[in-house]
Amino acid sequence: MSPELPAFRYHPDPLASGSIRASAETCACCGRAMGWIYTATFYTAHEVSGPFCPWCIADGSAAARFDGEFMDAYGLDGVSEQILHEVSRRTPGFHAWQDPHWLVHCHDAAAFIGEVGYTELAAHPEALDQLRQDLRIGGWHDPAQLEQFLTHLGEAATAMLFRCTICGTHLAYVDAS
Repeated sequence: MSPELPAFRYHPDPLASGSIRASAETCACCGRAMGWIYTATFYTAHEVSGPFCPWCIADGSAAARFDGEFMDAYGLDGVSEQILHEVSRRTPGFHAWQDPHWLVHCHDAAAFIGEVGYTELAAHPEALDQLRQDLRIGGWHDPAQLEQFLTHLGEAATAMLFRCTICGTHLAYVDAS
């Protein structure tokens, strides 16, 4: 039986998001088969011979050994170096069609909840309103087209849902193929 998974402040359920899954594979960092393996992004210039276990992510040894990051710093403006380091080097990333990025609220990185469609996003009206505003700024000026696009999230496009670790506000951004 493998030990309990480490807790990740900024990615509280990496099993639900698909970033970590059950596996008998060995970790490229510690060489042990811990019963769980990381499945998402890792950015490094070094050759890595396989995936990492969650424990080598949590303690920072995978990022240190391979001089890499699980998440790009894009989007993490205004957070401390300590938070930037925790998100990029000690937190599992997530799967996305485009380059994934982390959202910030209350001067802290938000917690990644998961990839959602319109139905799940509609349960968090503040995230839906924020997404509408971001899309208008991005050029979606026709309200009918914007609503048509949003109500079809989960098909050709999806939303990445986050929750502020300070105030609990939900945030989202669109990811499309």
